[in-house]
Amino acid sequence: MTDSDPQLLLDIGLSGSMSRDDLIVTRANRAAVALVERWPDWPGPFVVIAGPTGSGKTHLATVWREVSGAVACDPRDLSDDALDAAQAGKPILIDGVEPAGFDENALFHIMNAVRANGSGLLMTSAHWPGAWQVRTPDLRSRIQAATTVEITEPDDELLVGVMAKLFADRQIAVDPSVIAYLASRIERSLASARSVVERLDRASMARKVKITRAFAAAFLREQDANQNEFDF
Repeated sequence: MTDSDPQLLLDIGLSGSMSRDDLIVTRANRAAVALVERWPDWPGPFVVIAGPTGSGKTHLATVWREVSGAVACDPRDLSDDALDAAQAGKPILIDGVEPAGFDENALFHIMNAVRANGSGLLMTSAHWPGAWQVRTPDLRSRIQAATTVEITEPDDELLVGVMAKLFADRQIAVDPSVIAYLASRIERSLASARSVVERLDRASMARKVKITRAFAAAFLREQDANQNEFDF
């Protein structure tokens, strides 16, 4: 997969946006995408994808789940079903690990079962594994041995791609220069990109005008003024 591939990483809850065909690779997510693409030829059985909220971790985890047939588990409720799946040789996905927000004993047994059965475990977190506050020494050593890749905050290239697709999904024609202008000025998150597109769409329909550079600039001024509604 190359930077020119027509694929877009969207962790923003849009219908149809969580498939493999919606991925775009940029510097922000290249390492994580490459590792998912290598499945099942991973360096080891355990992989952690770490990155800030809204960077696309869940989307990428969903792609891996579809490719691998993994069983998804809630990190706050690592039940016996998860262990049974690991013991049956099924890959395991634990999306959204929070520090001290999981049963260490359950995770330890799941990791042992995954390794014993030659399967794989993918975990995602907004926190680097060293900040997970793991008290159990054996579990801590297994987590430290996991292959960890980072998704950084979305760069302008990724935000432009995200916003272009969001506008296209809404059948809104917006000049690329306007999208680039917006992407360079909004918060570095895919959630922010979604919010901006949604609010611009509503505002332009209310005013019955196209989304131009001037319109976008006025919208951002309203954002900076911390107003709850876009009205000018």
